[in-house]
Amino acid sequence: MTDDAQPRRGDTLVIVGTRKGAFIFSSDENRKVWDMSGPHWAGSDVFHAIYDARDGGKLWVVRNDPVFGSEVHRSDDLGATWYSSKIGPSITSDPKIKVNRLWHVTPDPVDGPDSVYLGAEPASLFKSVDAGETWMEIDGITKHPSRHGWMEGFGGMCLHSILPDASSQNRMLVGISAAGVFSTEDGGANWSPLNRGVRADFMGEPYPEVGQCPHSLVSHPANPRRLYQQNHCGVYRSDDRGREWIDISDGLSSRFGLPLTVHPFDPDTVYVLPEDKVVGDQLGGGMRFVTDAKFRVFRTRNAGQDWEPLTNGLPQHNAYLHAMRDGMAADTLDPCGVYVGTSTGQLFFSRDEGDNWDLLADYLPPINSVETAVVV
Repeated sequence: MTDDAQPRRGDTLVIVGTRKGAFIFSSDENRKVWDMSGPHWAGSDVFHAIYDARDGGKLWVVRNDPVFGSEVHRSDDLGATWYSSKIGPSITSDPKIKVNRLWHVTPDPVDGPDSVYLGAEPASLFKSVDAGETWMEIDGITKHPSRHGWMEGFGGMCLHSILPDASSQNRMLVGISAAGVFSTEDGGANWSPLNRGVRADFMGEPYPEVGQCPHSLVSHPANPRRLYQQNHCGVYRSDDRGREWIDISDGLSSRFGLPLTVHPFDPDTVYVLPEDKVVGDQLGGGMRFVTDAKFRVFRTRNAGQDWEPLTNGLPQHNAYLHAMRDGMAADTLDPCGVYVGTSTGQLFFSRDEGDNWDLLADYLPPINSVETAVVV
């Protein structure tokens, strides 16, 4: 591996957000030799970093600094130079609520290359239409009538998953811990809970309308009606864009986990990383490391009917490892690559859809997020 090499057009990128900055790994389509640049924003807690392929390509970083606060940054040259927001996100609908941390940035696929969404804590949603220069609150989340029933999850009451609909500027889904999945059909003015069939074992009512704790929420790029979520209380699939959820946890070593990713071309292939069984510690999430101290990524090829553990090349003895909610991603090559980052700084990857694994990087700071892209 070489350091500070500039990625080239067509290279595969793996963008890693860590507790001490962001790192960018790049390789050609063979994914055998990797270059690295970083840390970008060294010392800052980068919750999420992503490459936006529109308009020549941009990098986005959301960081939470104990001294300088929470900020959004953009790079138009793969990290050589950075731009910061002139006006950061603030909750204008209720001045008593302050933004604590920024969690997730997502490009808007409909409203032009300068339009992006941002999720924050306490649960709030923002949009920029000027490439991150300024941010506007989408206050339908902040003013939601059920908000009094939302709770802080182990990581805070955060809006961590944003799924814009590429076919409609007004339609979007979000995932909030611990409130559930919500959908809007009018650009964010009004939101409906979409939690039917999802358990909330930590509440008095097992299937409440709101209060569930999704850890990660994804849709399939080829079929946006197909959704998956790794929840505090299981793994679920929806075939109708969230109106009904089907529990697909049977066959996993645990119902609990945080990251989840989908195969880029096959909506029936999904990857999860089960963690401890959460027995006796529903509120806290148990021990927060992989089940039986074996680092096993589980894969289904039939939409959750069956699961298989993927272990070849992954540590299977005394592996007290943990991955965060954004810590897993798949690239768009054929066969697709799968990447998992841990809170102890290991970055594992597979070139063959999970059949075999290697260690791409070790000794990184604790990993918060992993994203992939192809340089345009």
